[in-house]
Amino acid sequence: MLAILKREFRAYFQSPLGYVFFSAMFFFSGFYFFTYNLYGNTTNMSKLFELLFPVVLFLVPVLTMRLMSEDKRSGTDQLLLTAPISRTAIVLGKYGAAASVFLIAISSTLIQAVVMSLFAAPDWPVIVGNFVGLLLLGTTLIAICMFLSALTESQFVAAVLGFVVSLFVMLVDALALVVNNRFLQALFRGLSFDDRYTSFTLGILELPNVIFFLSISFLFVFLTVAVLDRERWG
Repeated sequence: MLAILKREFRAYFQSPLGYVFFSAMFFFSGFYFFTYNLYGNTTNMSKLFELLFPVVLFLVPVLTMRLMSEDKRSGTDQLLLTAPISRTAIVLGKYGAAASVFLIAISSTLIQAVVMSLFAAPDWPVIVGNFVGLLLLGTTLIAICMFLSALTESQFVAAVLGFVVSLFVMLVDALALVVNNRFLQALFRGLSFDDRYTSFTLGILELPNVIFFLSISFLFVFLTVAVLDRERWG
């Protein structure tokens, strides 16, 4: 698994993809930090993390579009499937590489908090809660988009599918308001990423919300392994 993780991590920086992702995350986090903290003269970074929610939704599909589909397109997936390594290790290695890149990208928010602490005392528990929430959100979306990437050999199609899922995540709260069926309303509210993420922006680490994101991540990692198993025996 570690070899797969290293291989995939290096691959992000052997093409412009990793640098583009870093640049986009650094730009948005820096812009929001300047606008709402430095210019707004406040140590409350909750607004910054709140605004990073849609940014992450639409950047993660770009980060993950090549994870599984590139191997299919180049034919190296067959080499991986016949190698003396389990499909679970392959998937976890790829997932870990994308999650590592994401973690490094959002670490810019912690650097900003440290810079701010030189001039005023920030509320570190709230900042840590925000950071954990953003990390859970990103890693959950990575698991979902990795599964979508495993369904196609086209990176473009994988990215479009990821954008569709991100759009659904953004609109699911609105859907809960427009449907009349109580079961569907409860279902859409239960699937709301925004509601669960909002508690993190307040510095509140609620176990049900943590379990929600971890469970979805586990589910889609499992489904990705199932796709590889089907290809192995199909």
